[in-house]
Amino acid sequence: MGPKPGSNTLSLREARRVALAAQGFGQPRGHDPSTRLELVRLVQRLGVLQIDSVNIIARAHALPGFSRLGHYPTTDLDALAYDGRRRKLFEYWGHEASLLPVTLQPLFRWRMARAAAGTGIYGGLARFGRERAEVIETVRREVAARGPLAASELSIKTRGEGGWWGWSEGKSALEWLFWAGEVTTATRRGAFERIYDLTERVLPKPVLAAPTPPEADAQRELMRVCAAAHGVGTERCLRDYFRLDPADSKARVAELVETGELLPVMIEGWAKPAYLWHQARIPRRVEARALLAPFDPLIWQRERTEALFGARIRLEIYTPKEKRIHGYYVLPFVLGERVVARVDLKADRQARILRVLAVHSEPDSNRGRTLEPLAAELRLMAHWLGLEHIMVAPRGDLATDLADVMGQR
Repeated sequence: MGPKPGSNTLSLREARRVALAAQGFGQPRGHDPSTRLELVRLVQRLGVLQIDSVNIIARAHALPGFSRLGHYPTTDLDALAYDGRRRKLFEYWGHEASLLPVTLQPLFRWRMARAAAGTGIYGGLARFGRERAEVIETVRREVAARGPLAASELSIKTRGEGGWWGWSEGKSALEWLFWAGEVTTATRRGAFERIYDLTERVLPKPVLAAPTPPEADAQRELMRVCAAAHGVGTERCLRDYFRLDPADSKARVAELVETGELLPVMIEGWAKPAYLWHQARIPRRVEARALLAPFDPLIWQRERTEALFGARIRLEIYTPKEKRIHGYYVLPFVLGERVVARVDLKADRQARILRVLAVHSEPDSNRGRTLEPLAAELRLMAHWLGLEHIMVAPRGDLATDLADVMGQR
């Protein structure tokens, strides 16, 4: 069911359904592993997977696949990202540090060019690029001669002035070259350590040979990707997906409104105008059941999440333990069309236990209807992670009842 002809309003429930459907939720899932092709299609649909080093359950870029596909081999994702020139994904600054379809690489060359000119990147790194050009060139030559290399393997190890982020000069040079698109991630190893090589030796040759579009054309195409992945959102929502500058984003949105690809709409309860992707589906219902990573693209724009689902989500990793409300690594639980609970989880790999450290219900959620689906989702996650048991700690208003449902009392 597509957009209604001539309609310029959406109810809040319709907007939620549009967003969930656009992100690939509500499809049947099971214990049998999904195929690599299904994973490829999903990543192409989302356009970006955020990377984060925290591995308390699984890497952040691995969790969106589980939320939408259920059990799938994470080795498939590794192969898509790091399997030589056959890779389908590459690392770059998309949202934050991200995995992106290789077909999008030409669309980010304008960002790489800006970074090389010292704009659109961290101030300290831009300054390093201006002041330490000879170090950057030395590192580039070393990677060309010896790569692939980790930062720790470079011959330049001296600490930069000011010790920006605690990086050595060699590491800073690699990160500048990464922003500028001259090197990229060849693979990851050990504790997720990035291994760099020249981009020309890593990416598929057809991608390297693809023409570089003008900035406006590339940004417009990126806006199409994020609009399709959102389904509906404000200009700020759309801008945030690939972290476009406000002036660029507003210009591209206006152009896509002019072509009819974005349809201006008002959403019930929203103060700002929104934009509906012209091919978005407005399902009559969405039967989602998913635990979402804190870095899931459905919820990473916090204002949109609160406006759509009424859930104020904040990452509490860096909050002192005694001040945390829901826990350290908290996954919102979506059931049907709503966020109904939040679960603080940890994969205890040594003991082969999925530990539920806390579980809290959302205001106005139906606690009785939440428990069985949540238990089923936790069992599916444990199966996906190769864990044999689930243990529920007595913290949070749903903990006792969830332990009962899971036969732990």
